[in-house]
Amino acid sequence: MPSVTANRTKPKILYAKQLSQLSWLAHGFSSRPGGFSRVYGKSDLNLGFTKDDSKTAVQRNRAAFLRALGEAREASARARHTPDTRSWKLISVCQVHSDVIQHIDSERLLSPQGLSLAGDGLITATPGLLLAVQTADCFPIILADLRRRAVGVFHAGWRGTVVRIVEKGVGEMHRCFGSRPHDLRAAIGPGIQGCCYEVGEEVRTKFESQFAYAAKLFRELKESDPVREKYPLLFLTARAPGHSHLPKRLFLDLVEANRQQLRAAGVAAKNIEVSRLCTSCRPDLLFSYRAEKGRTGRMMSVVGIRP
Repeated sequence: MPSVTANRTKPKILYAKQLSQLSWLAHGFSSRPGGFSRVYGKSDLNLGFTKDDSKTAVQRNRAAFLRALGEAREASARARHTPDTRSWKLISVCQVHSDVIQHIDSERLLSPQGLSLAGDGLITATPGLLLAVQTADCFPIILADLRRRAVGVFHAGWRGTVVRIVEKGVGEMHRCFGSRPHDLRAAIGPGIQGCCYEVGEEVRTKFESQFAYAAKLFRELKESDPVREKYPLLFLTARAPGHSHLPKRLFLDLVEANRQQLRAAGVAAKNIEVSRLCTSCRPDLLFSYRAEKGRTGRMMSVVGIRP
């Protein structure tokens, strides 16, 4: 991923290099600075309607984010000497950590039921729609079909990953648009990296039941205790082998898990771009549900086809 946009007074948006080369596509991964929210810190760009933040602040943040995206598009359009427009319709879902993927088209938009959607993936080939997922540790993943000009965005936490949300996303794009894996470009945005994403043994068990390569997704870390090492007799137990042991800590690499799914679905390794920014390591730049103990804002990742 390239660096953040330079102006500190505006929302700072991250872009994927490969996707930025597509003149017909708009995309971006929001970050934390440059907003109107005060409940999580100073001038945060919280784009989720959380219980702590005010609706007014979030609406102002969303407007600022879309403005910043529009300004980037206008600059790109000027460079191409082509006109541009801001006629976007923002489409999001009620995320439920699932493998449910919603196909949004003109017929769906005109449905009397409207767009009250639940799921963790959105796909479209309709211009003018800005598909969005929200994250604060989970990974946002964008797919773009170069040939058929279709796009998708997916929300992948461990639950979505273990049920193969992005692998199924590739399949849904093939079913709905005829997308072929070798025509797809993928961008995995910021999320909690393997350095910080500690999970329980039950999560490893679920992954092992689904993926032959599960073992290489996990890293074990043995805790050290200077007192225990210096005075081992203090920790003798009646059970063999006679000494109690500190539990091992277990960390999951969700980036690699989703990269493996994209590869299994036929997307070329060279066409998968990955952000190495860790939400837990970078609270100055990103929101992290874990690092902030559940009280934090939400980032938004978007993709759309220029009208």
